[in-house]
Amino acid sequence: MSARILDGRDIARDIRAETSLRVADLAASAGVVPHLVVILVGENPASRVYVENKARACAQVGIKSTLVRLDVGISAQELICEIERLNRSPDVHGILVQLPLPPHHDIQAVLRTISIHKDVDGFHLYNVGGLVVGKTIFSPCTPYGVMRMLDHAAIPVEGRNVTIVGASNIVGKPMALMMMAREATVSVCHAKTRDLAQYTILADILIVAAGVPKLIGAQMVRTGAAVIDVGINRDPQGKLQGDVDFDAVRTKASCITPVPGGVGPMTVTMLLVNTVSAAERIAANATMHSLRRSDLKADLSVQLG
Repeated sequence: MSARILDGRDIARDIRAETSLRVADLAASAGVVPHLVVILVGENPASRVYVENKARACAQVGIKSTLVRLDVGISAQELICEIERLNRSPDVHGILVQLPLPPHHDIQAVLRTISIHKDVDGFHLYNVGGLVVGKTIFSPCTPYGVMRMLDHAAIPVEGRNVTIVGASNIVGKPMALMMMAREATVSVCHAKTRDLAQYTILADILIVAAGVPKLIGAQMVRTGAAVIDVGINRDPQGKLQGDVDFDAVRTKASCITPVPGGVGPMTVTMLLVNTVSAAERIAANATMHSLRRSDLKADLSVQLG
């Protein structure tokens, strides 16, 4: 048995093509170009690479992107003021603060400042909490990307046993909530889980985001399982590898994501999708307000006439 490879690059390419059409439709119907602003504090080399990748992805689908570079020594209040300025800007539809931030910043305070209607990363407490009741505006990009990947590959979720290894606020916890919303039976494991294999072997869908290279071996995977590897690690030679022993597990799984080229491209793609959704929502609200004003003027004309 050799697993089907879920190529995130191919799936992302299809979704980006759909997103590009949505951008064109929005420009034609409402004269609006989706606009993402990324705030970069300091000169972290890895952050610069991530920001550049996001800018290229935006350009591919017709989204306007702006990078706001701020000095590493900027005060917490100055950063919050900058975000509030962007919240008020009518032509900005998505705001993303590139993490990590310098240690003198309160990350949660910064994320709470971003408007929930422009929080395209899905990290605001409102959006995270909204996952519990199914009322979120934007889902976090990585778990959202995993869900779209499973849907694209026609892998059913409802009624399946799902094991998630890793309980981070960015991936593991929101992933569990999104799976439960789709009526999966979910187990969440983490670094202190005893006898991890007892949980992973039960999974129809195994999602691994623990940050431990080759944590999952073939003996820990159920035959025919779908295995989604979110981990990104570097070996001593600098080569990227995931949390799953890819070569061993692919002989047992029904499908598996590679690292690199699996979940990574989907994360950036869902950021684009969220940005376009934000622009569509803001444009629709503006149109509605305009219609209401027109109706009010018409009513006043009738009353005065």
